[in-house]
Amino acid sequence: MRSSIFVFLIAMFVFSSCKEEKAIPPNIVLILTDDQGYGDLGVHGNEVVKTPNLDRLAGESARFDRFYVSPLCAPTRASLLTGRYHLRTGVVSVSKGLETMNAEEYTLAEMLRDQGYATGIFGKWHNGQHYPNHPLAQGFDKFTGFSAGHWSNYFNTHLEKNGKEKSFEGYLPDVLTEEALDFIRKNKDQPFFTYLSINTPHSPNQVPDEYFLPYKNAGLDDELAAIYGMVSNLDWNIGRVLNLLEELGLDENTLVIFLTDNGPNGQRFNGEMKGIKGSVHEGGVRVPSFWRWKGKITSQLISTPAAHIDVLPTLADLIGVREIPGKPKDGVSLAPLFEGEEIPQRSIFSHVAQLDKELKERPGAIRKDSLLLTLLPNGSELYDLKNDPKQLVNLAPSKVELVNALEKEYQDWWQEVTVEIEMDRQIPISNLTPEIVLPTYEAELKGDLKFFEGHGWAQDWVTNWKNESDSLVWNLNVIDSGEFEVWLEYSAAPNQLGAELSLSTSSTTLTQTLDLSFEPIQIPSPDRVPRKEAPEQTWNRILLGQIQLAVGKEKLTLSAKKIPSEGLGDVFSVRLLPKNK
Repeated sequence: MRSSIFVFLIAMFVFSSCKEEKAIPPNIVLILTDDQGYGDLGVHGNEVVKTPNLDRLAGESARFDRFYVSPLCAPTRASLLTGRYHLRTGVVSVSKGLETMNAEEYTLAEMLRDQGYATGIFGKWHNGQHYPNHPLAQGFDKFTGFSAGHWSNYFNTHLEKNGKEKSFEGYLPDVLTEEALDFIRKNKDQPFFTYLSINTPHSPNQVPDEYFLPYKNAGLDDELAAIYGMVSNLDWNIGRVLNLLEELGLDENTLVIFLTDNGPNGQRFNGEMKGIKGSVHEGGVRVPSFWRWKGKITSQLISTPAAHIDVLPTLADLIGVREIPGKPKDGVSLAPLFEGEEIPQRSIFSHVAQLDKELKERPGAIRKDSLLLTLLPNGSELYDLKNDPKQLVNLAPSKVELVNALEKEYQDWWQEVTVEIEMDRQIPISNLTPEIVLPTYEAELKGDLKFFEGHGWAQDWVTNWKNESDSLVWNLNVIDSGEFEVWLEYSAAPNQLGAELSLSTSSTTLTQTLDLSFEPIQIPSPDRVPRKEAPEQTWNRILLGQIQLAVGKEKLTLSAKKIPSEGLGDVFSVRLLPKNK
C-alpha cells in the first residue's frame, strides 16, 4: 500500500512539473501614447474628454497613483526599453542625435525575443534612426512607423515598414493600430510582444471630423477640441486592441500595459498639478500607468511611487527571467506590489535638457516618499506632496538641512549617470542598411544657415544659403567601410540655379553644378490650428557621385561657390546608398 501511494505521489509530482514546464508565458501589449497628460482621461477627473475604453481598462487594472516618467519623450522611451535612467543610455533630449540610445543597451525587445517572443513595434520609435540604433537592430522583428520625434502629416502618409518606405491610406493612429492588430493575429499561437506607440495627441493637431466636431460643438476652442479629439480616437483604437484580444481568446493570458510618455503638451486640465511637458514638476512627469493581466493581477490602486525604469525589471520578473543580461538596471520589479507586498523605499530622479551642446545639471528633481525637491536654474524648491499635491507651498526656506541633503543625493546621482555620456554625436554609417538618410537637422550649421521652422526638429530643413562661408557638416562614425552613392535632396527656384556644390570627406571631394530647378509642392496638411512643426513637402534628388568611406570617424561637408544672389535654394538631406546593396 505504501509503495502504491509513493508511486502515485511521484507521478503527481512529475505531472505537475510537466505542467509547469509547459506553462505558456503571457503575451505582452505595451501601449504608449505621445504627449497625453495624466488629466487627459475621464478616470482621472476630466469631465470633458471621452475615454470609455481607457476608463474600463483602468478599472480592470492595477493602477499606479504616482507613476513617473521623464519630462520629454525620447528619454522616457529609452528608460522604458532599458530599465535604466536615460542619461546612462546616451539619450539626452529629443533631436540632433541627442535622442539616440546607445546600441549596446540590452532592450526590453531583446530580452523578450531571447525568451521566444515575436516582437513588433508600431508607431513612434524616437531612440535613433540609423543602424544599429534602429528598432530592427534593437530586438524588434517587425516595425511600422517612424524613428523621428514627430511626424508631419497624419493623413494618407508614408511610413517605414520593415526597412522600406511605404504609403498608407487613412488616419495615422488608425493605421498603426491596424498594423499592430495584424501582428497579433499572425502571432496568436505563440508569445508576442506588441509595442503600440501611438503618435497622438502630439502636434500637429490633425484629427478626423468625427472626433473633432463633438468637442468643437461643445464650445471648446480649436486646439483643445483637436487634442481631445485625438485622445478620443486613440481611446477608440485601444478599444480595438482589447476587443481583438477577447475575440481571439487571448485576453486571459495577455498582459496589457498602458502609460504615456510625459505630461500634456500645453496648458489644460491635468489634475491641478503644477507643470506640463518639459517640466520636472509633477504635471510634467506624473502619468497614467495601468497593468491588466486577468486572473493574475488584481484591479487595485497602488500608492507606492513607481517609474518607467521599473517596467523592464517587472516584466522580467513576471515571465521568470531571473538574470537580466546587459548593464545594471536602475529600476526594480513592481510585481510584489501586485500581491499587496512592499518594495524598498528609494529615490526617483528626473532630469530635462533641451538641444544645448552643454549638458547641465539642472533642471532636475528627486522624489523620496512624499517629498519632491525640484532643482531649477534659479534655485531649489521643496514640496510635501502628501499634504500639498498642488505644490503651493515651497518648504525650502524652512528646511535648509533637508534641502541640502536631497541636493547632495541628486548631485551624486547626476555624477554617476553622466560619467560616460558623449555630447558630440556621430552618425553611424553601415552598409548593412539599404539607405542612410542624413537629414540637415543632424548636421552642424555653419555661417548664416537657418532652419526653416527654427528649432531644427525632425523634418525641418535648411534655408538662407547665400554665402560661400555657409556649409553643413555631418559627423560620421563609419562602422562598415565601402563605396556609397551620394544623393542630395533639395529645392531651388529658377533664379537660384548655378551654384557649384562641393561634398567632401577627408579624402574625396565631389563637385556638381546645381542646374535643375525644382519648385516644391506642399503636401496638404489639415491642421486644426497653426502648426509648430515644419510642413511636409516634396523634394528633388540629384546624384552627386560616389565616395569611399573607411572605418573610423569622418566629416562629410556640403559647401557651395558661385551662389546666386537669391541663394541656392533649400536642402533637406543627403542620402547614402551602399553600393554592395
